Amino acid sequence: MNVVDSSAWLEYFADGPNADFFSSAIENTEDLIIPVITLYEVFKRVLQQRGENAAMQAVALMQQGQVVELNAALALSAAQLSHQLKLPMADSLILATAHRYGATVWTQDADFEGIEGVQYFGK
Repeated sequence: MNVVDSSAWLEYFADGPNADFFSSAIENTEDLIIPVITLYEVFKRVLQQRGENAAMQAVALMQQGQVVELNAALALSAAQLSHQLKLPMADSLILATAHRYGATVWTQDADFEGIEGVQYFGK
């Protein structure tokens, strides 16, 4: 199972230099877990940069994976991870979701560097 961080989705959609590193996790939709916070972050950024039509297309592609809603148990798990690892809220929600599903996190966000279960590829 794979969870792709917002930074990796944005890299993929922009066809940036690291897009190929993330493509196998993104394109394997049967094993793709989508934390709802990534829908928010990606939609917002694409909306700002390329408009609503492009943002809607991006999240439609993302929703080919299994979208995981935020609930109380996930929020509390994320808060514990945030406290332990000094992660920002969104990152801790992404990591908590990955832990719940036994998934690997794919990212280029330096906040995740060195965390077990993370495939980090720096910018």
